[in-house]
Amino acid sequence: MSGIVTAVSRSATHTFSKPNAAGIRLLAGLGVEGDAHLGVTVKHCTLVRRDPSQPNLRQVHLIHAELHEELRAAGFAVAAGQIGENVTTRGIDLLGLPAGTRLHLGEAAVVEVTGLRNPCGQLDRFQAGLTAALIGRDEHGKLIRKAGIMGIVLAGGDVRPGDAIGIELPPPPHQPLDRGVRATASWPCRKAPASSSDLVFAFRDAGPLTPSPHRGEGGMRGFGQCDTESS
Repeated sequence: MSGIVTAVSRSATHTFSKPNAAGIRLLAGLGVEGDAHLGVTVKHCTLVRRDPSQPNLRQVHLIHAELHEELRAAGFAVAAGQIGENVTTRGIDLLGLPAGTRLHLGEAAVVEVTGLRNPCGQLDRFQAGLTAALIGRDEHGKLIRKAGIMGIVLAGGDVRPGDAIGIELPPPPHQPLDRGVRATASWPCRKAPASSSDLVFAFRDAGPLTPSPHRGEGGMRGFGQCDTESS
């Protein structure tokens, strides 16, 4: 399985939408250079107010371009970067990837998947009805969150539209992203590591996640809040 980067985006401030760029640079253990979510510790405003020492598990946000097409077919006007992603992809079922999957972007960058983005009401302030359009249920009634995935940077590098995306699956048994997410977000001590290299080490070796009271069905600690913000 492989895919392609169709767009890259970043914003130096906590805007809902991110302007497209000719290229972005991923920094190991930190995120996207020049983006408001760059850092070892959390940058999401709600999480910073709650506990600024938490590790940053939302360093990179990815959305599949096929989602934009689905939304446009439903009457929404959504383009790359407008609902906050850093990397727009094509040809990969992002939501179907198991937790801990490593995405090889371009020549050198590697992002490890930490969990699903949680759709919230801020999407409706962008376009009415968008939150509901990004939440569904499968044939078994299981909640589906369609708003992309989050990850941290294991290896840095430049990423541009047209770059290939390679997929490295974790060892089995595989954990779906909406449940039992591989532990990159559990952090039993809830204190940030001393350096970005320590973040990568701890991220790989943490234990399983526990359900979050803030996220409802299938939620995991660390992913209970909306993953976009305008403040």
